[in-house]
Amino acid sequence: MPKKTAAFYTLGCKLNQYDTQSLMELFRERGYIIVDFPQRADVYVINTCTVTGTGERKSRQAINRAIRSNEEAIVVVTGCYAQTAPGEVAGIDGVDLVIGTQDRAQIVDLVEEIALMHGPRVVVGDIFQAREFEELPVKEFSGRTRAAMKIQEGCNQFCTYCKIPYARGPSRSRSMAAVIDEAQRLADQGFKEIVLTGIHLGFYGRDLEPPASLADVIRAIHGIDGLERIRLGSVDAPEIDDELITVLKDYPKA
Repeated sequence: MPKKTAAFYTLGCKLNQYDTQSLMELFRERGYIIVDFPQRADVYVINTCTVTGTGERKSRQAINRAIRSNEEAIVVVTGCYAQTAPGEVAGIDGVDLVIGTQDRAQIVDLVEEIALMHGPRVVVGDIFQAREFEELPVKEFSGRTRAAMKIQEGCNQFCTYCKIPYARGPSRSRSMAAVIDEAQRLADQGFKEIVLTGIHLGFYGRDLEPPASLADVIRAIHGIDGLERIRLGSVDAPEIDDELITVLKDYPKA
């Protein structure tokens, strides 16, 4: 029996790119072959953006493109647009599963349930109730010379112009142990450069017990053999404190 195929399309930020890589690995671990989008596939996963109206428009275009590529395929829509407008997304004829920015570890099970029972199905919870970092580690970055590593999710700022808290929920930090484990695994695979990513990277660790900081992450992974460069995705100016400046000055890999 031929293996099933899955194709992925990502819109938006580097965090979405990391999330897509995580989802690809979940499908690969269950025996799916990953093919290029929009090559004919059994499953299409579109990881959407909602930061701007353009992001939403392009998300809808990608969804419709997937539906046209194979009308018999299962079409999954995830990401920020799916989280903030699940009813709108589910209303697109041909969409089988809408899953937001949480509970994505079950995505393959949901797809296989839909294959038997048929959709559409909406799995989008109240993102403001999210309190734990969703652990979806990435084991490889095919075709990349550097690896991204997601260590923080969500934002507490609620700026007037920004949808991100509504799409990603409150700030949650990845445990230091999980950060170190993934950094070691990536270095073991030959990645010499890691980019630390998050929605509000400078808030890393404030929700942990005991509290930690971005500077603590750099110190914790700096000694990993094979790792030569630690980069920061982006840090807001108010979060650049004396501790972080000192670490960037004193730790040569940062």
